[in-house]
Amino acid sequence: MEPNKEISCTRRQDQLTPINIENKELEQVKSFKYLGSIINTDNTMGEEIKERIALGNEVYFANKKMFQSRLLSKRAKLKLYYLVIRPVVTYSCETWILKETIINKLLVFERKILRKIFSPNNENDIWRIKTNQELDEIIKHKNIINFIRAQRLSWHGHIERMQGTRMVKAIYSWKPISRRPIGRPKRHAGWMMLEKIYRS
Repeated sequence: MEPNKEISCTRRQDQLTPINIENKELEQVKSFKYLGSIINTDNTMGEEIKERIALGNEVYFANKKMFQSRLLSKRAKLKLYYLVIRPVVTYSCETWILKETIINKLLVFERKILRKIFSPNNENDIWRIKTNQELDEIIKHKNIINFIRAQRLSWHGHIERMQGTRMVKAIYSWKPISRRPIGRPKRHAGWMMLEKIYRS
């Protein structure tokens, strides 16, 4: 982020007060990238997920020859996906909110890669691509969504063990003092994590 720009995350975007530093007014922006993650005024993940998937595609096409090589086994190609492509797509996934649209986009991306690794089935001289269930069984249900949930659970435990003086723990435990708007509040990562623990 450039030093002459700032972003304000608030529901009242029409009541923002300009910030002046040394008689210079900072430009208000809708989003910016910080430490590789996109932060926007809406606090939504759509733009971030879109960029993560695009970067994952770039990594795949950069290593396309290795995925198409007959010298590498399918197991080696799967490991290549786990170690090279998936970390790029799931960067900072510990803070993601997994909505159905996001889950579907990530699964579609992963299945596209897996179908490149595992060849179609030949049944009675008729070739067909593997179904979603078949792919999930091949990777033993270690899909990208379960990986993200495991990462979030690990990060949640890490925060719970932090001392109260840590900045991350203070932000995690902070509760706003203003009144919330009418209607059902949005589900945040903490609530979804607790639901996951209770269900299991």
